[in-house]
Amino acid sequence: MAQADDSTSTADVNLNVLAAGPQRDLEAARKAYAAGDAHAARQAHDRRAQSSEAGTELIGTDYRSPEDHSGEGGKYVKSLVFGGLDGIITTFAVVAAVAGGDLSRRVAVLMGFANLLADGMSMGFGDYLSSKAELEYAKSETSREKWEMDNYLDGEKKEMIELYMEKGISEDHATTVIEILAQYPSFFLDLMVTQELGIMPPDDADNPAMNGVVTAFAFFIFGLIPLLSYVILPNLDDQTCFIVACVLTALTMATLGAVKATFTRQNKLKSGALMLVNGGAAASAAYLAGWAISLIVKDDDDAAM
Repeated sequence: MAQADDSTSTADVNLNVLAAGPQRDLEAARKAYAAGDAHAARQAHDRRAQSSEAGTELIGTDYRSPEDHSGEGGKYVKSLVFGGLDGIITTFAVVAAVAGGDLSRRVAVLMGFANLLADGMSMGFGDYLSSKAELEYAKSETSREKWEMDNYLDGEKKEMIELYMEKGISEDHATTVIEILAQYPSFFLDLMVTQELGIMPPDDADNPAMNGVVTAFAFFIFGLIPLLSYVILPNLDDQTCFIVACVLTALTMATLGAVKATFTRQNKLKSGALMLVNGGAAASAAYLAGWAISLIVKDDDDAAM
């Protein structure tokens, strides 16, 4: 009996170590990959591997890299960045259309704030609904997989073995792997959801409502940028206000692009440039549309007179 208890304890230790996160210096591994330095990559992995030799002392230790954005703040980075980008681009497009149509700053402010409120609320509610639907779908499918696993584990193991064989693993090896993993029900359930269904297991910490709030907030805050010159610089003429709005918007879009690149591990300069191209194209199209429509409306008015 004592031997069985020791075996169980060891298994629990190993599971705690695995649950703590990747057994490597993740940030150092990323830098090694970026530099193409295989030696540095080995050092990054060995550093954590050496620490794991401590055995039971690893229980409760968090080995996730400080750069791991799985914390509460990191959950909402996508909503913040994309809500902000949508807000600033759509509002700037409205301002550009007003400038192209040679309309007054009063019209720019009126249409700009109307867009902020209406589109911001729509974006936030849409993000909430999509996040909620995604979470509910993941929970429903996970619940179904768990029920199938509880009632017919052999069938689930067979499905996983066949899936691994499709990936090129021999039947013997696939069977060995699945038989071992199936001894850990919680892990095996997450594995089935990910491998069979192609979705991430549901996270109880997910908050669709907060996703919606962050998206709407970011849309409104960043969407204000193109309107600032019209609101806080009343003594400037309309053309100068539009130029200032262009500069402020360009700087903000480039910054948001760089922030997005920080979390997606892309080139910051390239990401910022792409955001500028995206915003510039949208604003140019809106400006030309405003200019063309103003000419058509003016010609119609002249003909009516």
